[in-house]
Amino acid sequence: MRELFINQNDADQRVDKFLMKALPHLPKSLMYKYIRNKKIKVNRKRCEISQRLQQGDVIQCFIKDEFFLTEKKQDFLQVSKDIHVVYEDDDIIAVYKPVGLLVQKDQSGIQDNLTDRMLHYLYDHHQYDPYREQSFTPAFAHRLDRNTEGIVLAGKCAAALRCLSEKLRTHEIEKYYLCVVEGEMKLKQGDLKFYHRKSEMDNKAELFVTKQPSTKLIHTSYRVLKDMQETSLVEVRLHTGKSHQIRASFAFIHHPLYGDVKYGAKSQNTHQALCAYKVVFHFQSSDCYLQRLNGLEIVYIDDKWKTIMKV
Repeated sequence: MRELFINQNDADQRVDKFLMKALPHLPKSLMYKYIRNKKIKVNRKRCEISQRLQQGDVIQCFIKDEFFLTEKKQDFLQVSKDIHVVYEDDDIIAVYKPVGLLVQKDQSGIQDNLTDRMLHYLYDHHQYDPYREQSFTPAFAHRLDRNTEGIVLAGKCAAALRCLSEKLRTHEIEKYYLCVVEGEMKLKQGDLKFYHRKSEMDNKAELFVTKQPSTKLIHTSYRVLKDMQETSLVEVRLHTGKSHQIRASFAFIHHPLYGDVKYGAKSQNTHQALCAYKVVFHFQSSDCYLQRLNGLEIVYIDDKWKTIMKV
């Protein structure tokens, strides 16, 4: 018999979800059988698959030792730990992602990506130890496209990551972007509302003025900060968060992002001129885990965007 002790980062998970992470070599069908047959118990009592674990609970496992043989992969130690930390506290970390770097790797094996860089950084600063964690790994709560730069938020503990994900979903963490679009925009501020769906064939967003099958409403607001002859510097706020939302929305109104040839830009550049430069914590409730961050603004732009704003 082996025991698994539920710590803070393991709590508030279903029994089956926890076991899938803690015992990856235990087949799912066998795990369900063991729970039904009381070979897996919580606090020495019969448990349910959907039972929520609490900190301090103990899971008793009357199963073969082979299911406990887990290898902790440390591929993240093989990538750079070079990251630009914009903000950090005990619960969250805000990192500035450069152009060209993936937030998460898209292939097996070792591949440079922002998530592994963050894990390497936290490991070196004694804030993450994969050998002590049973089911949790620090992770980013949202993503940016490979060629979009800017601020990305991650949770260092399970409670913080859950809170970030929920507040991003309910838009209580406001996301602001800077972009350069082609042409001079006649309307200096406005709201762009279209119906969106993603084409898997060419990995592009399709927009429509009226609702179509498999589409969802998207909402983007903007204000022009500066007219620059043949381009405009624009601040954008996302009210929804669909794939390529900003890029597709401005292309739809005939002002594609500078350099975004995928969405019809005439300008040739290595990437679209788009930067997630500000997040604002604007919580509606007063009882969330990260309530102390309410009202906080995290802002950062690099030197090239500072130059653009001065032009």
